[in-house]
Amino acid sequence: MLNTLRYITAHPLNKKHKTAAVMRWLRWQLRSRLTSDAVIVDFVGDSRLRVKSGMTGATGNIYCGLHEFEDMSFLLHFLRPGDLFVDIGANIGSYTVLASKVAGAHTITIEPVPSAFAALTDNILLNDIQGRVRTENFAVGSENRMLTFSLDRDTGNHAIPEKVGYKGSTTTVACRRLDDLLDDEVPKLIKIDVEGFETEVINGAEKIISNPECVAVIMELIGEGEGYGYSEKKLHEKMLSYGFEAYKYLPFTREIRALEISNREKGNVLYLKSVSDISERLVSAPTLKILGNDV
Repeated sequence: MLNTLRYITAHPLNKKHKTAAVMRWLRWQLRSRLTSDAVIVDFVGDSRLRVKSGMTGATGNIYCGLHEFEDMSFLLHFLRPGDLFVDIGANIGSYTVLASKVAGAHTITIEPVPSAFAALTDNILLNDIQGRVRTENFAVGSENRMLTFSLDRDTGNHAIPEKVGYKGSTTTVACRRLDDLLDDEVPKLIKIDVEGFETEVINGAEKIISNPECVAVIMELIGEGEGYGYSEKKLHEKMLSYGFEAYKYLPFTREIRALEISNREKGNVLYLKSVSDISERLVSAPTLKILGNDV
């Protein structure tokens, strides 16, 4: 509980409104204990989310406006109506809703876990963005095959590595290569949040990633690739070979700064090409009001 409160009060969107942030947390704790059903909550602009207790990322949005502040802000400032965004590991759809409801982009949203996919579909319908969103209920990897997935770890659900025993609940899901899925479609932005399976995703997306029109990738790198036998250092080098560089985004000033991978904290990394063009997009995006802050 103390760690949660420290996170909430230190969040950039809560620093000037700490008491209000703690009150949001308290209200949600009470509300979520009164019902086990999903509750509809306001999100950014006129978007909404259907949230249940235990949905870690979604409840983070309730407490902090944007759970992953830098990366969600980048998406909001970067995407334009008509752009294509690919959300790999969409969970209940926070990024998808921001992309297609708030920014007006088209989205291909991919989530393999059946319960999360059902919640994702609900949030797409709730925001009336089904005309701009294509949903896919499978995993993404380096080859077309079947994978065993955990079911009981909320946002941490993942593909079970081969030869690793798992005592919790599991299911079998289909896995496809992104290059096969997209055909000739090229996204401006891809988000990859797959709990260590990132190398597999990139290995099956080489045609897309190498395309000059694909200029931004948000990728979670928290050291879990080792469980699949992959090195994040080698994955970083592969991204560099495609013309990307690693950056950090500063939403309040709309600056992108080079990121030294070896000295960073674990979390998401922003890989970019064509940085000058991206900077112009970021600066020219409209201002959003989130929890009383101009973003």
